Amino acid sequence: MEDDAPVIYGLEFQIHIIDFDDENNIINKNVLLHQVGEIWHISASPADKGVLATCYNKPSDSKVLTCAAVWRMPKELEPGSHESPDDSSSPAHTLELLCHLDDTAHGSVACVAWEPTGDGRRVISLADSHILLWDLQESSSQAVLAGSASLEGKGQLKFTSGRWSPHHTCTQVATANDTTIRGWDTRSMSQIYCIENAHGQLVRDLDFNPNKQYYLASCGDDCKVKFWDTRNVTEPVKTLEEHSHWVWSVRYNHSHDQLVLTGSSDSRVILSNMVSISSEPFGHLVDDDDLSDQEERRPEEKSQEPPQDSVIATYEEHEDSVYAVDWSSADPWLFASLSYDGRLVINRVPRALKYHILL
Repeated sequence: MEDDAPVIYGLEFQIHIIDFDDENNIINKNVLLHQVGEIWHISASPADKGVLATCYNKPSDSKVLTCAAVWRMPKELEPGSHESPDDSSSPAHTLELLCHLDDTAHGSVACVAWEPTGDGRRVISLADSHILLWDLQESSSQAVLAGSASLEGKGQLKFTSGRWSPHHTCTQVATANDTTIRGWDTRSMSQIYCIENAHGQLVRDLDFNPNKQYYLASCGDDCKVKFWDTRNVTEPVKTLEEHSHWVWSVRYNHSHDQLVLTGSSDSRVILSNMVSISSEPFGHLVDDDDLSDQEERRPEEKSQEPPQDSVIATYEEHEDSVYAVDWSSADPWLFASLSYDGRLVINRVPRALKYHILL
């Protein structure tokens, strides 16, 4: 969200790039035209700051399909270029089309997920009941279908969301369809786990814990946020019930995985401290060799209760449904939320909690 990691979000036929100057508390905006259709999903390449993918509506034979494409933004707008003009004098810019991720035989695309690490050449797209693995070649100007798999069962099964795990050498992807969560191995494009009835209603979003390889968060229309250990999916490890309407988005902090953000159509953003299932459930672990003789004589401090899970803060700046929340990749204490009415709100983790975690 700073110069090297701006906020990027879509608004109908436009993409807005927001540069947040934290020191001076100033927001600058640049607009990219997305003339091919209304945007429903957007994701940025983790390997190339100037490349992103969109899912957008496209009329086709009296019906509307949701297609996907990979784009490059103008060089002067790429994060870190330090050439970005402010929105008062800047005209709208145009995106450069790199390639389409369309295979109309597979249906409408719900979302695109990039491989979290690597050279930015592999992406997953979820199209109706199909999960498609693409290999981007020739500087992303060509997309080759490298693998695929399909949902099997009764009725019209459709994927709603997906997330690529940063663990297991990036060979696992989690997907949601209706109330079910599935795990897939990208090497064989086969299913490796299935959580049926993970939520009482539609599953909206997924996110992997960046520090614990088997932990996955999910949220849905049953107003709940659930945390799973994918090695044993019979019951969730933890469940949050703080929202009063559909939960659209859940995100782990990239550095401090006890910090979890959720956004809901109750118009609220909730920051939770899920320390009991984090990578540091007892706070920062201190080696006995680091303790002084005086500290060793106080056993009552060693037997202190571990920190408890809690809601840190509830943010109510939005007046409409909050569809997306995310953390800054440049500052672990900064996060943004976006609501249906187009309002973007940037917030910080409370300072007292920040120092409690660090110290």
